[in-house]
Amino acid sequence: MKMKKKPNLYLVGFMGTGKSTVGRQVAQHMGLNFVDSDHAIEEQQGKSISEIFASDGEAAFRAMEKAFVESGHSDEGNLVSCGGGLAVQPGMMDLLKSRGLVFSLIATAKGIYERTRHNSNRPLLQVENPLAEIEKLLAVRDPIYQQAHCCILTEGRTVNEVVAHVCRSYRLEVSQMAR
Repeated sequence: MKMKKKPNLYLVGFMGTGKSTVGRQVAQHMGLNFVDSDHAIEEQQGKSISEIFASDGEAAFRAMEKAFVESGHSDEGNLVSCGGGLAVQPGMMDLLKSRGLVFSLIATAKGIYERTRHNSNRPLLQVENPLAEIEKLLAVRDPIYQQAHCCILTEGRTVNEVVAHVCRSYRLEVSQMAR
């Protein structure tokens, strides 16, 4: 009996929505290889995302993200936790969809702020008013995140509840693809 193909699953969404935490558990439950796009780029470049932003700039980092999506992982069997800004680059959502299923994890600006405010490794939030910056970025990014195959609200849910929702939705999408 031939093994059923497992399309890549790309988790997109704003920083602090749970992409890495949820992604690791979903990958384990679904038998997918977990890949974090930021960590893969950090390993390839030999420096942190913050250092890349500081030394090379955001445009260079976004080019690194695009290169990762195009050729930094195999064509199937992966759950990729994407950096928060990866999917919002022009043409990137279409590129992600051409490589697999795209699920967006969603939270409010206030919820994201509460989850990220003590983390100094968030270069886009090293500003005077991080909550206002989150609101500004979400206003631009949310319409793009909404283009995903599936959007899942993470706020007010436990990690296990979100993991179960992602697993159910992935199975449903894969079964519909097989028809």
